[in-house]
Amino acid sequence: MTLRHVLLAGVVVAGLAISGVGVASALMDLPQDAAPAPADPIGDLLRDTGRTPLQPTQPQTPPANGGQSPATNPAAPTAPAQPGVPTVAVQGQEVAVQEEVPEDLTAEEEEAAPAPAAPTTPPGVRQRRRVAVIQAVDKTTAETMRFEVEVGGRPVRFGKTLIFKARACEVSASDEMTEDAIAYMEVGVQPRGLAAPTEARQVFKGWMFASSPSVSGLQHPIYDAWVVGCKG
Repeated sequence: MTLRHVLLAGVVVAGLAISGVGVASALMDLPQDAAPAPADPIGDLLRDTGRTPLQPTQPQTPPANGGQSPATNPAAPTAPAQPGVPTVAVQGQEVAVQEEVPEDLTAEEEEAAPAPAAPTTPPGVRQRRRVAVIQAVDKTTAETMRFEVEVGGRPVRFGKTLIFKARACEVSASDEMTEDAIAYMEVGVQPRGLAAPTEARQVFKGWMFASSPSVSGLQHPIYDAWVVGCKG
């Protein structure tokens, strides 16, 4: 095999590798059809805002007196009363009584000690998840579906035109008042079956909160969509 054939084979292999990367990138940009998400009973329980939080059981400690009632304990002996110091009153003279101050009492000890500062706890950190769980409704056909969108993965198509992209999905920190799931979503409209696919027309971009779907969800003439949780 001559040097020319070797160079030609190398050019062919490099061209095939570049074309393969381009095809893989194009496939990643193509939206995939939405599929119903598997059942998640634990996630549904955590997303139920009306549930009663579990209360930890406190272990019962035995009484300190070894099972005996306080009434049976003998009364502590009382200290005998000290005899009173007789006072002598002298007529025509005033006696001034002055309390003795300890010599070791200094001005620094008289000042009140400053109160210790309350310990500060660092704020909680939201935990990021790899998958956003979305609930969508088609108002014209009454079709509803709960499906998953991978963060940074392939777009997901719901219905005929709605396309979802997830950029982030987080759950609330331990010190927050409400258990919540927050997802940053990009939603666009792109008709299916175009000969020359174009960029989807964006209809929503921002954060969706599972605790307030009516405020932060997608409100479209044909579709409604909101986040219900994060997983992974």
